[in-house]
Amino acid sequence: MKAALEELGYTCEYYAFSDSNDLSTIATKAASESDVLYAPTDNTAASNTEIINNICQPAGIPVIAGEEGICSGCGVATLSISYYDLGVATGKMAVKILNGESNISEMPIEYAPQFTKKYNPTICEALGIEVPSDYVAIGE
Repeated sequence: MKAALEELGYTCEYYAFSDSNDLSTIATKAASESDVLYAPTDNTAASNTEIINNICQPAGIPVIAGEEGICSGCGVATLSISYYDLGVATGKMAVKILNGESNISEMPIEYAPQFTKKYNPTICEALGIEVPSDYVAIGE
């Protein structure tokens, strides 16, 4: 993602945290040095969206989230996957392995079959962000 954004002319920086103890410090630093943050799909971020939101929203920094759960807690937008659809795809892969149709070490990596553009209406409104018409509000 960093390479693609830099190719478009954006300057990107990584801000790493190892656990919830340093998340607040890292989020504060990132918010003070950035125009927008991206929070990838991460268990620590997902468990601590309130900390991220309590830092970024007052600072006026939008957070783009790696998945819908994080977006509902601290993000403005995400490309959301259906964990149900992902489970179905994974189940189909498992059936191929169990039936001997595929060797697990040779199977190609598969990805979510579709994405939905979703947004958090509460945070978008608080930050004055106008949402494109092809986005769906989380919870609808």
